[in-house]
Amino acid sequence: MPYRPAPRRPLPIQLNALQLTGSIALGLWLGFLAIALTCWLASRLLFSEQLAPVAAAVEQLAKPPVVVQPVPDIPAQSPLFEQYEENLRKNEQQQRMDQARSSGRNLSNPKCQFWLQQDQTAPSEKSRANVLQFCD
Repeated sequence: MPYRPAPRRPLPIQLNALQLTGSIALGLWLGFLAIALTCWLASRLLFSEQLAPVAAAVEQLAKPPVVVQPVPDIPAQSPLFEQYEENLRKNEQQQRMDQARSSGRNLSNPKCQFWLQQDQTAPSEKSRANVLQFCD
């Protein structure tokens, strides 16, 4: 007896646009929640205990190192220490003098110009003190 396929019967399908849209939206939302929950759980399991030292090292590398000027180990009464302090004072005063010479505001100040010229031709403590007093 030869094989005969059964006749196909049409299936009645009714599509409701509102139901279809709601089902798709619900599926997307649930999928998003499932992915977010999975990622959160994975990060809690993987990164909390195993990678804590790595995270601390990365955080430490992200901070720039603090540069500390070395202070010489010389007693306060030492002549070398006094010379060091004197050099610091001279350098500080020289920087202020250079700033006074290069400042544009001092060009219109006649007292400052006078004392700058005096300090340039005959440098003395008085001329330096007056430059620092009259120049900004």
